[in-house]
Amino acid sequence: MPVPRREARERALSLLYEAEAKGVAPGELLAELPVPPDPFASELVRGVGERLAEIDALLAKHAIGWTPERMPAVDRAVLRMAAFELIALADVPTAVVLSEAVELANGYSTDESGRFVNGVLAAIAGEVRRGEADRPGG
Repeated sequence: MPVPRREARERALSLLYEAEAKGVAPGELLAELPVPPDPFASELVRGVGERLAEIDALLAKHAIGWTPERMPAVDRAVLRMAAFELIALADVPTAVVLSEAVELANGYSTDESGRFVNGVLAAIAGEVRRGEADRPGG
């Protein structure tokens, strides 16, 4: 039975953080797990790994004054995961992506992380989801 997406995002965040801490690709970490995570968590982790260069370029462009390497590790993982959702998962509304990412940042990172994550993701969404408000349901 699939877990709620919020829980899947938390699991994906922990896996992305673990992959970076171990210095392995996210897909490689997934392959090593004895029990695979929820399919949505797997999709997020695998997607970040596959599109890491594109995601980090967006982060560098929109996180004024910050390179991805300088960001706190949890912020970087949250931003990468949410940026992947914005780029590749059009069925997830922008407001949901931003809200979930801010909640993760507030819960697992610094006091300033929620505002930082929200600002960066709003800028990325403005670029990659132009016209969303013009679509039905958007």
